[in-house]
Amino acid sequence: MDLRQLNALVAVADHRTFSAAARALHTVQSNVSTHVSRLERELGCLLVDRSRGELTAEGHIVVDRARRIQAELRAIEDDLAAARSEVRGEVRAGVIGTTARWLVPALFDELSRRHPAIRLVVVEATTTSLVPQLVGDRLDLAVVNLPLDDPDLDDELLFEEDRIVIVPLSHPLAAFDEIDLARLADHPLLLPPPGTAFRDEIEADARRLRVTLVPQAEVDGLRLLTSLAFQGFGAALVPSSAAPAWLQGDWKRVRVTGMSRRQVGLAHSRRRAPSASARAVAETIRHVVAVSGPQQADIHPAVAAL
Repeated sequence: MDLRQLNALVAVADHRTFSAAARALHTVQSNVSTHVSRLERELGCLLVDRSRGELTAEGHIVVDRARRIQAELRAIEDDLAAARSEVRGEVRAGVIGTTARWLVPALFDELSRRHPAIRLVVVEATTTSLVPQLVGDRLDLAVVNLPLDDPDLDDELLFEEDRIVIVPLSHPLAAFDEIDLARLADHPLLLPPPGTAFRDEIEADARRLRVTLVPQAEVDGLRLLTSLAFQGFGAALVPSSAAPAWLQGDWKRVRVTGMSRRQVGLAHSRRRAPSASARAVAETIRHVVAVSGPQQADIHPAVAAL
């Protein structure tokens, strides 16, 4: 097998059809089909189910390994460049939406000063979506909600933040500036679904206080959850960064007392060493959090400026 065959298979996995994979690789469909067919003959198994346009179980195994090979090849190029005192290369970083709003602009600005030859690609998504991409080597690192429960990932704490309730001005909770969780439990809430780190932490606080939260709706996406509150659908229990101070509207921030703080960290795969460019981006993220974090409402950095 060779790299062209592996690249063709990964492209089919990413783009779902041979024709779309060919466009992504800037080649013709027949070349992609030939590379995949030769790889299947060499391995003695079917990798792509042509009738459904999906990878087979064997195909998923090969693609997972192929992604790691691609990542290591990129890392070789980046590390050699770093040895010549030029940190360069592409880094794919995931960021949860509430944090991306204030972190990403400052990150691009700082990175352009420190390492102008690094090409940063940012993927904004929920922790639930970012973790599989990290494990599958489609991302080099990610800023996610902690704790993580995956043996293939390492993480470090970047900052903590307070939890708040966003309430429409017409909602009964708008009469409060501050509220405890026990009183909050008297009202249906917009919440993340069970199984997400944010919801699990909320439920742990509720059990500790012997109260039960009643969901009005459950949405895996804190920015969308907050938008529903902005539009008057209900009261949303979210991290403080979901509603920055400069946002205005027919809604109100209500501080919630007696709750644990949300923890946000930087995660990467433990199965391979990060490239020089990925290490540089991670270092820049830590610096931006340390410098810009205190300027955000209710953000408490756990890292120092570099």
